Amino acid sequence: MSFLTGIYDHQLVGLSILVAMMASYTALNLAARVSATEGKVSTFWLAGGAIAMGVGIWSMHFIGMLAFSLPIRMSYDLGLTFLSLLFAVMVSAFALFIVSRKTVGIARLVLAGTLMGFGICGMHYTGMAAMRMSPAIQYDPLLFLASVAIAISASIVALWIAFTLRADDSMLANLKKGGSAVVMGLAITAMHYTGMAAASFPTGSFCMAAGGVESGWLALSVGVGSLSVLSIALMLAVLDSRIAQRTAGLVKSLSDANQQLHHQALHDALTQLPNRSLLEDRICQAIAASSRSGRGFALMFLDLDRFKTINDSLGHHYGDKLLQAVAARLSASLRNTDTVARIGGDEFVVLAGDILNPQAAAQIAQNILSALTLPVEVDGQEQNVLASLGISLYPEDGGTLRELMSNADSAMYHAKRMGRGNYQFFTPEMNAAASARLALEKALRRALDQREFELHYQPKVDVKSGQVLGMEALLRWRHPERGLVPPAEFIPLAEEIGLIGPIGAWVLETACRQNRDWQQQGLPKLRVAVNLSAVQFRQQNLPEFVAGVLKDVGLDASCLELEVTESVVMHNAKEAAQILEKLHAQGIHISIDDFGTGYSSLSYLKQFRLDTLKIDRSFVRDISSDADDAAIVRSVIALAHSLRLGVIAEGVETSEQLAFLESLDCDEYQGYLRSKPLSVPDFEAFLRDAIGAEAAV
Repeated sequence: MSFLTGIYDHQLVGLSILVAMMASYTALNLAARVSATEGKVSTFWLAGGAIAMGVGIWSMHFIGMLAFSLPIRMSYDLGLTFLSLLFAVMVSAFALFIVSRKTVGIARLVLAGTLMGFGICGMHYTGMAAMRMSPAIQYDPLLFLASVAIAISASIVALWIAFTLRADDSMLANLKKGGSAVVMGLAITAMHYTGMAAASFPTGSFCMAAGGVESGWLALSVGVGSLSVLSIALMLAVLDSRIAQRTAGLVKSLSDANQQLHHQALHDALTQLPNRSLLEDRICQAIAASSRSGRGFALMFLDLDRFKTINDSLGHHYGDKLLQAVAARLSASLRNTDTVARIGGDEFVVLAGDILNPQAAAQIAQNILSALTLPVEVDGQEQNVLASLGISLYPEDGGTLRELMSNADSAMYHAKRMGRGNYQFFTPEMNAAASARLALEKALRRALDQREFELHYQPKVDVKSGQVLGMEALLRWRHPERGLVPPAEFIPLAEEIGLIGPIGAWVLETACRQNRDWQQQGLPKLRVAVNLSAVQFRQQNLPEFVAGVLKDVGLDASCLELEVTESVVMHNAKEAAQILEKLHAQGIHISIDDFGTGYSSLSYLKQFRLDTLKIDRSFVRDISSDADDAAIVRSVIALAHSLRLGVIAEGVETSEQLAFLESLDCDEYQGYLRSKPLSVPDFEAFLRDAIGAEAAV
């Protein structure tokens, strides 16, 4: 039997291969959208993707058929043509449904690929049947089976590739999709042209699909329609993927921002430790857990000693870094089950769970203090940190959060009063002391505005002649109910709560003004000594501030003496030397107070512009009976004179002490032997009596 000989239009063959590849690439992108969405959106993408993908596969088939021409008139049955398209859409829907599942096993993949291969073959051979050839098309069995095998194999591989690449939208994944689309397109094309090769058309065959779709119109409609549908579907898939990525990015950014805000709301910004809110929540949880288990816990309040001095002298930036270093040291010294929080300033709180007895709490407290005693390095400087720690136990020292916090706080202040650098357990007696301290703090805050402070003056006397050479201004607080409050009781408190600066400024101005008033009344032109606190001395504008006070008051600079302690000037010797130089240049007298009790660094001492060394009363007290004290005083006087400095001994109470100082050529003294500190009226009377006595001599 002879057969008709057909020929292929190579341009249409190339177009069919291109459509197959584009359909494959679109299918891979549509599979990603179906698997990435849920609910109605996923159903929409499944339906739209099935239509687009089905049209693409079907278009490749019919473009391939149009590329083949016989020496007879060709036409296609509209119903069978539509049925082949329906096969393509159904196969595509099945494929997208399979690859959108969360997991696809090998057995299910093979089964799905087999069914999909049969569906593609059904589409192809239904499309061939749409030609309605008479006599019927004859197929080579081997080539027919080969086309089926190719369709099944290509379907299994296509499903595996689509499932593997569906969730990845990276640049590398898109390159993989492009390569995979080429392979899948060639496989689909190979199946089609294998099926075409299996078909034979006997001589004398003619097409019975009269009134069907003409091949010329079909070429135009299929080519334009398929490319349009595939392009639109691909653009929509890419656009939706980008929108989904951006949305996911925004969602992630919002989630990260919420997490960050949540973290910031519950953690200290400087140290990243839990803050008061998170601490209180964990204490409440600990109370609930302990009430069920019967196991107690400890709450520890920790306050750094002298931190305010460090912060004021070295700056807040240095203080912040020191707090961060302390926070890290605390975290490292505790158990994983414990919580350390910063509740403000230099105050930290430790929540230690599962405390069976006070000894266990004491061991944790000792570990904390030991960890802090090691030098902390900040900005290349080693800093020794001490802390006072107060402990309250649950349930012995309170059953509520407020009781435990208050009692631990009271125990911490008791530790400070016991000498700092130690820990104390709460006792009921501490509440009374804490209440008294709080009342004293409130009263101290209003004392300056209520004019409750006053200055008393103690004379400075020439050792040999007994002449009054000057006076020291000493601060006193006259409480409306308690009377005179001892300086040792309120001055450390003023330092702790940050009032020492304004109080010190008031003392300086008041002492200068009083000295000027006495001079205007005709009293001798004496020098008044004023103590400078560490906070005042480390003010950046101290020399300018002092000069401004002298100018406003109208007092000559030579009538002012400023006393600073060794520890203050030695803390930062280079900066201290600059400040002392500026003050001395104004004509102000400079004294080192409590000499011998601080650093006593002679190499630094000679660099300072000083006028006087003041020997502390602790060395003078037993000077006539203690050989060591006598040797120290003798050495200080000799040292001062060798540096051309004057010497003042304070705390002189007996004539024996005065006689010994005179034998050592001490210059001046002050103490109860001549006069205790006196109020303004009493000191004025003292001066007038002294003038009268000197005149009588």
